[in-house]
Amino acid sequence: MPSERKRSVIQTREFLIELNRNTDFPETIRRQAKQLLRHYPSQIEMLDAGQLEEHLTGRTIILQSIFSSAIEGL
Repeated sequence: MPSERKRSVIQTREFLIELNRNTDFPETIRRQAKQLLRHYPSQIEMLDAGQLEEHLTGRTIILQSIFSSAIEGL
């Protein structure tokens, strides 16, 4: 479901932020988390993508939204 995909992406970002900040992890793990976060979508970007997909779904041949624009369940 689009809302579950969106929630998973947002929670993964939060997990990467926690990994990057936690000094209990080796520096290589923290550095990799930081690199992945450089271009990882923010919550706002995810919500915007969901709104765009929902808008396009009604106007084009897109058959199914990938992400949701709703915030509930975060």
